[in-house]
Amino acid sequence: MSNDVNPFILLARVTVKPGKREAYLAIAADVDQAVQTSEPGMLFHNFNQDPDDDHRIVWTELYRNSDDFLFHVDNPPVVEYVGLHAELSDAFSLEIYGNVSAAVLQKIAALDIPLKHFQTSSVGYVRAERFN
Repeated sequence: MSNDVNPFILLARVTVKPGKREAYLAIAADVDQAVQTSEPGMLFHNFNQDPDDDHRIVWTELYRNSDDFLFHVDNPPVVEYVGLHAELSDAFSLEIYGNVSAAVLQKIAALDIPLKHFQTSSVGYVRAERFN
């Protein structure tokens, strides 16, 4: 499976500013609903609370393919969320698990977001027939 058509997982790690947690949860709920209704290529979109720190949150996202990520980044509700997010958070970083297209890596680099990319090794599989 080529790098632009395979599914992959993205973790977006967020540290919310003190006193801004409820406001952050509100914008997260809004963007989550918008993504659910407008992005069929977002197969899993979940907001996870760090059990040791109320200000650390992780978005867990499963994309059908690289093009679906590129759509997500430019989706107007996501663009709005990112602008509001910047006012409410202290830190934001991404981790990608799996192979992605060069366009995905270029897009993240252009956004100047710290990224750690875990490329797929020779071990593992994808049930590709479920993603067509």
